[in-house]
Order: sequence, then structure tokens, then C-alpha cells
Amino acid sequence: MKLRSACVPLLLLALLAGQHGGSRVRLARLDRWVKAAFQYVKLSLCRRVSLPDGECSRLAHLRLSGVVVYVSESGPEQVLAILPDSQSTGSPAAASDEPGANRELFPGASAHDAVLVLDPSPEESFGHPVVLFYLDFNVTKKKCGHMDGVYLEECLTLALKTRCQNQLKRRRSRSDRMAGRTRFRRSALSRGGRVERSSGLCEIHFLPLVVGVGDSNRTQRLRCVHPEFARCPQPLPLTRPSVPISSCELNKNTRRCHQQPLATHLSCRLYQTCDHAVLLSGWQEQITYQRHVQNLLVFYRMLRNNGFHKDHIKTFFAGNGQVAKEAEGMYPATEKEVIRNHISYICRKQHCADTLVLYLNSPTRNDGTMLLWDRNNNGIADLKERYTVGELLADLAGCRASRVLLFVEQSYTSVLSKRLRSSLKHLNVVLLNGLPWVDTAQFWASLPPSHCLIDHLSKSAVMPRVDDAAASLLNVTLAGAPCNSTPPLTEAEMRKEYMGCQNLPTALWHQGRRKPDDSMRN
Repeated sequence: MKLRSACVPLLLLALLAGQHGGSRVRLARLDRWVKAAFQYVKLSLCRRVSLPDGECSRLAHLRLSGVVVYVSESGPEQVLAILPDSQSTGSPAAASDEPGANRELFPGASAHDAVLVLDPSPEESFGHPVVLFYLDFNVTKKKCGHMDGVYLEECLTLALKTRCQNQLKRRRSRSDRMAGRTRFRRSALSRGGRVERSSGLCEIHFLPLVVGVGDSNRTQRLRCVHPEFARCPQPLPLTRPSVPISSCELNKNTRRCHQQPLATHLSCRLYQTCDHAVLLSGWQEQITYQRHVQNLLVFYRMLRNNGFHKDHIKTFFAGNGQVAKEAEGMYPATEKEVIRNHISYICRKQHCADTLVLYLNSPTRNDGTMLLWDRNNNGIADLKERYTVGELLADLAGCRASRVLLFVEQSYTSVLSKRLRSSLKHLNVVLLNGLPWVDTAQFWASLPPSHCLIDHLSKSAVMPRVDDAAASLLNVTLAGAPCNSTPPLTEAEMRKEYMGCQNLPTALWHQGRRKPDDSMRN
């Protein structure tokens, strides 16, 4: 077959991949797969998946140059696609026909010859919807039709989750509307009859871990291909620890790990109140990019510029071996209990924190659950690797800080927002979620120490609605200083009276000390 000259870079890419990863995906075949999958996304996806009308309109006008394309490397064995937010993905293919599905290692996964993923929103945080396809060779055209696939000499089938939480919620929305519960649910129903016609399956929000059947090392075989498509994200250079992660846990530190344990109990000192911050980011090597480190560093520098002491900024990022040297106080995001205990300890201690800042930049499921680092590299978000909205709210309930500011740069923040609005235990918590077109870390990077939070927020193109309670909490600087004092506070007064740490009078310190410190966690 004579190939178009525009496709030559893909051929070179395939040859190079063959030298390093054993890929034998031929250019013409890959080109055929991508073009067919792209047309499916534009013309047929919204008939299979209940996406909002605005998203369907955007996909209909999407260009291939705006899509990041991933494909699995071919090998002598079939592959499995494992998703973090579900232990089961499937296409209409009969998984029971695959004797080598390795169900002991990856329950519920079915084996296929190749996996193709199109990411139509590469600038958004995961998990946003991505489109995953399976490819099966040696399948007849008739059988491919029975599988609801597209026949291309190979059979291309759309992968969908077989369990979908938000789909079930939309099914219940009709009764919710009759009960007159919330505007949110009514608007979800009003997006059209497409939800009613949906088959009950729903979209995939993460890149899968694609491994060969029987590969106990769980080597990721999904690779990004660049020519003709959107530019591949810049991956973060990762270094492997010299000892297994299980030996490098924060509560089992060894000299070889070069990582000091987090001494949370030293964060709160007698007769002193301070500004504290927790930064959280990272899930898996495949979706950990240079921009995630840059976001952390930008936000870290902003906090330091606003008087936060380096000892009171704790960063939980990725796994072992991915530490940015510029940010001190960095720990791997592998220990959920360490993260939760640190946040809740700061909140429980009387007078410990004046301003408590949380910057959240982790991938999220559609129920708002944050994914921590995949420490066992099985591609599935186990209980110890996910931080739910309920757990975060429990850790912040009744927080004794003067104000808790949540700077959120991730998907599906509406779940957290809704829970906060209806809670009486989080009256001093304000959610500053990033708008889809606003880079949260970059937006707040220019915040000067003397600038009022609500004034800086008003600089956004469309200022989010802020109620009176939130406005009062934001009508201060990040360090809690008044915005409109007369005469204005000098820089020396700001640093002495508000920024960083302040000593408290003994009488004030002992106010309320009779309350048990752990009462707010319940």
C-alpha cells in the first residue's frame, strides 16, 4: 500500500518504537485506527454516552490536531486495560472467550490485541472524559457487527464502564424534580432525552494501565504518538528508589530512602499560632507531567512570598523518587493516613493555625474522590490510594483555624462545593475552585501579601458567586490581615502581626483548652 507523505513521521515513530518497545504497529493500520476512532467520537459517541449537550457540540467540531492519541505497543501476547476508578471495563466482546485474561491478577478485565485512546481535552485535569477503544484481530465482519464494533480488517469497539454512579443518579433525577429538591438535579434532567435513551453505561475518565496478559511486572504499554495529532504531554523524569516502596513508608523510614518521617506533632507550638498549608498532587507516572511540578512550585513560592514558613508547608507529591528540589517539606503521596492525620491534627489543635491552605491538584473521579499515588502499580485506586470528599470533610469538620482556604485545581469540584454549602461543620471553609479556563496556581501566583483575597478573585474573567459568609472570610489577605485599614499597614507591621507565626498571650492560649482536641474529627 502506498502511503501518504504526511504519514511518514508516524512510520519513523513506529520503527523507533520497534527498537525500544517491540512495537510492530504498521503505519497504515495505525492511521486507519485513529481516523475511524476520531470519526466515531465526532459522530457516534454521544449516542452511546450521556455527555452534556455543550460537550457533544464541542466534540462534533473537534479537529484531530487537538486530540492526543495513545496506542498500546503490540507484542506476542494480548493486553489488558485497567482503570483506576473501576475494576471492570468491557466492550460487547465476550470476555469469557479469552482464556488468558489473567483474572487472578486483574479481576474483570478482558484481553484484546491492542488498545487505542483519544484524549479530546488534553489541557484539562484528569479525570476528564477520554475515549478508549479495543482492537481485536482475526474477527469476522459479522462478529464485529454483533459486538457493536467498526470493522477495519480489525474490529474496533468502544470501551465503556459497566458500572456508573452518575448515570444512576441521573436516572433518579425525575423523582427528584417532582419532589422539588435542588436546581442542580433539575438541570441535569433538562439536558435532553439523550440521558433517557442511554444504555446505562458511561464514559471513562482516566488513561488505563495497559499491560500484557501474564505480565507480573505490570509494565505500561500505552504510549503517546505525536505526529499529525496534538503534542504529547511532557512526562516527568522519574527515578526509581533503591528499595521497594513498602520499605520506604514514612512510618518505616530507612537510611537508604533519604526521606525524613513527617513529625506532625511538631507543627503546633505552645503559645503560638501560624499559617499552615498542605499541597497534594499525583497519581501515576502516565499522567504525572512537568506542569504538575510547576504548579506545586508556583503555589509554594506564592505561599512563601505571603509569609508562610517553609516548615509549615507540607507537599505530598507522587511516589518516591519524584521530589522537586526547590520545594522543601515534600513527601510522597503514598500514605493516606499520614496526609489525613496531618490535616486533622492541624485542625484539632486549638490556636495552632490562623490560615490553613489546601492546594489540591490530584486526578479525581466523577464523585470528587481524589486519587493518591498508585503505590502498588496495579492501575486500580485501592482504598488506601483514594481520598474521598467525605474523608476530606471529616478531617476539616469544625476546624479550629480562623479560615480554611481550599484552592482546587481538579475535575468534579461541584461535589465538594455542594457538600460544603449544606454543612454546618465547615462554616470557616471556603472553596476557591479553578474555573475550567483558569490555571489556579498561575492565577494566584501573583497574589501580593497586602492584597485582599476577594479583590484578587475579582480579577478573573468571570468571578464565581460568593455568598456573604465566604465574602467575610475572603475580605482579608492570605495571612489574615485586614484589607482596608486606615492608615494602611506597613510591610513591617504585616510581617510582625499577621504573616507567618505570632506569639499569643497566655490567657488567650488557654481559652477553650478544656475542649478535647479530637472532638472535631467525629
